Amino acid sequence: MELNTPSTDEQELIAGCKEGKPWAQKAVYEQYAPGMLSVCFRYVNDRETARDLLQDGFVKLFTKIDSYSGAGAFAGWIRRIFVTTALEYLRQTNALKLSSSIDEYEHFIEDADVPIIDKISADDLMKCVGELPNGYRTVFNLYAIEGYSHQEIANILSISENTSRTQFMRARKLLQKNVKSLFNS
Repeated sequence: MELNTPSTDEQELIAGCKEGKPWAQKAVYEQYAPGMLSVCFRYVNDRETARDLLQDGFVKLFTKIDSYSGAGAFAGWIRRIFVTTALEYLRQTNALKLSSSIDEYEHFIEDADVPIIDKISADDLMKCVGELPNGYRTVFNLYAIEGYSHQEIANILSISENTSRTQFMRARKLLQKNVKSLFNS
């Protein structure tokens, strides 16, 4: 089997979804919903909104399933749908107006060297990421978690590459400060 090619079971699920079979849609939903809810929550930091985005993402997934060619990982294709759904929501709600938020949080940022990162739980770290301002959180998620380049982020968000780099740097510093404050409280 070629790397990133869907397994036989996965191929059957995909074929079932393409035919509109409820059993296949249910199986895909049950397999991917928990992870995709986490993806949505990372971008919006509101559980109810994340659930709405999860629903919207699955509607898109099942509507666009015919466009999945099977060439890459099915999980990666699904993840892109949910990231795009979250970004569309943020654009529609004007949450990505980065120009107003860059300097607004400057007083929170200080040089921080946080060697305690190894001691923090994943839940605490994700809570700290969730507390970042929308623009910072979005760029941080796209760069550090999703693996997009700053050039790709600039294109996705219609910002300059330099703004993407600046947002990421400031997000990282604010995140370090927030993590440090967990251990000082």
